Amino acid sequence: MEEINEEILHPKKELASYAFGSFSREFMRIAFSANAFYFFESEIHLDVWLVGLAFVIFAVYNMFNDPIIGYLTNKQFRFTRKYGRRFIWILIGGLPWGLSYALIFLPPTTDAVNDALILFIWLLFTTCLFDTFHSLFFVNFIALYPDKFRSMKERRLTSSFQIMIGVVGTALGAIVPPLVFNYGNIPSFFYQGLVSFIIVTIGFIIAIPGVREDQALIDKYFEKYQKLTEKESFFKSMKKAVIQRAFITFMVIYTLYQSMIETMQASIPYVVRFSLGMESQAQTLVFAAFLIGVLVSAPFWKKLSDKLNDNRKVLFIAALMLGVFTLPLLFLRSYIGIIINMVLWGVPLGGFWIMIYPVSGDVIDNSIILTKKREEGLYTGFQMFFGRLGIVAQALTFSIVHTLTGFNDAIATQSSLAIWGIHIHTSLIPAIFIFIGAIAFWKLYDLTPDKVKNNRIQLRQLKL
Repeated sequence: MEEINEEILHPKKELASYAFGSFSREFMRIAFSANAFYFFESEIHLDVWLVGLAFVIFAVYNMFNDPIIGYLTNKQFRFTRKYGRRFIWILIGGLPWGLSYALIFLPPTTDAVNDALILFIWLLFTTCLFDTFHSLFFVNFIALYPDKFRSMKERRLTSSFQIMIGVVGTALGAIVPPLVFNYGNIPSFFYQGLVSFIIVTIGFIIAIPGVREDQALIDKYFEKYQKLTEKESFFKSMKKAVIQRAFITFMVIYTLYQSMIETMQASIPYVVRFSLGMESQAQTLVFAAFLIGVLVSAPFWKKLSDKLNDNRKVLFIAALMLGVFTLPLLFLRSYIGIIINMVLWGVPLGGFWIMIYPVSGDVIDNSIILTKKREEGLYTGFQMFFGRLGIVAQALTFSIVHTLTGFNDAIATQSSLAIWGIHIHTSLIPAIFIFIGAIAFWKLYDLTPDKVKNNRIQLRQLKL
């Protein structure tokens, strides 16, 4: 059997630069997930079902926006020959993204009773704008990964850089906003948006060298795709994607993982303010705790993945452990206890983060073998399509649980039943999500190490 080139083909500083795209993305993702829903329900006091409805519509928009953008940006444009398929779209989406985040926290009125419709429309418009820029950036950023980084060794090293630098972004995204805003002070939430915009823009500027496409990559694209005469429709391309077993199975665990993450992270302000009775600054240690677990464990997961050489097995182990360490949060009512548990929870999260990009790369490689075409943008768009169901899961979970348990956003002291409800959507429901995803992944995902290796040999033979 033909051997595969496992050399690292790009300078390490270029890999690190690429990873700064993850820095900005992780900063924005956690800042939005942790603060947007809480802000409109508990600060603006918009009815929870209106907030939930806005988030569901926003998520549905996201679901279709991502694959369509992936499909459209796969096409050639005037700038493709000079800059490649991805670079310009990454800049167009990434640079204004942080500003759109700040706008979410600048609603035109604070009268949530008489002007509820205005607030609802503002929430819906600004979140959809926020996602449009995110999709232009992130769909192309992720699509670039398997195309630019071809060897498994380079992919895993790049993924490791992304984890380390992305964790810093996550840390700042979790820690900085609560240091700027205060519960009960609506203008302070907009100020944290402006501070966030400055930080993520710096991250994007650092990422520019890493997300550039080198001339060899651009030439390879034109060599293979300029000659193609068959132009598939969006729906025909989508049909090819959804009948691939490995792709759909990966989408199941990815969607349920996103459901867990969105629901847990959006729960933190509720736990801190209403369950623990603490100020906003207390959020920082809760988020910092799981990041400590990620950072400490990342080298272990990297070594384990290299030793086992089985992306499927390592991702499954990490997913199971995530579920196990999520469950204690149902009962913990101590700030110190929650922090200790979050450190432990961060350990398997580090493993999941380390493996998510290599597994995604394996899935895209498999799709190329089946279709004989490189359509990373399309498949990344579909991945984001399914991942957006996590926002729907979070919005519906909060709306249902808060209604059933009598949560009252207008008072500081909640009933014991409402407190239980907060911990249910912090722990029990997220744990169920990830357990179902892990079991489905282990049972149905068919990309074994041998099949992954064989796919990559075929890619070399096809010169794709």
